[in-house]
Amino acid sequence: MRTATTEALYLPVLFLTVALLGGVRISGRIVLAAPPLFSLVLGTLLFGVLVRGRVLAADRLLSSNRSQLENLNGLVLVLVLFFASTQVFNLIVPGAGLPYLLFNVFLFVLLVNTLVGYPDRISVLRSLAVVIAAAFILKFIVLAAISDPGQGTLTRILQVLLEGVTLGTLTQETLHPLTGYIAFATLVLFLLGVASLPHQSSTSGLVKFDE
Repeated sequence: MRTATTEALYLPVLFLTVALLGGVRISGRIVLAAPPLFSLVLGTLLFGVLVRGRVLAADRLLSSNRSQLENLNGLVLVLVLFFASTQVFNLIVPGAGLPYLLFNVFLFVLLVNTLVGYPDRISVLRSLAVVIAAAFILKFIVLAAISDPGQGTLTRILQVLLEGVTLGTLTQETLHPLTGYIAFATLVLFLLGVASLPHQSSTSGLVKFDE
């Protein structure tokens, strides 16, 4: 019962929440930002990495051995996981300029390199957490400080360190600080959800839920 509840209710609601919050931007008003096309590419690659790294046992969510209702539950979970993954990249990648290009290229190369390798579940989860944390810090702390029209301590330090660099290629739209807090909570929810996916043990072949 706990496993069925996790698959049919807990995880879909969690990933749907991530998909919705991942598009929230607060500047002068609250808007929902649609993911750019390249976020769909990155989301697809991440889904492949999760399957290849045995973080997600997709064949146990959609199978001829399951009932139609169970397969429907599995399909819903797969879809909301994909949408959540897409929105996570929409959230952590800067919106414009040179950082937008660099982040997308780096994430694309990283995901492709992981996909063609032989990652294990723990390595995928650890790498995903590190990459998401690093991207969050760069976007919502470093780039936000550079783009801030105020003169905070961090802003002045970064301006000194980046002296000679055309800051116009780095600055982003100034967002309300609340956006960063929402982003942090959204990313934590996503990582918790990914860690709780039904996964296949590399030794026993059993499917497990982390609860």
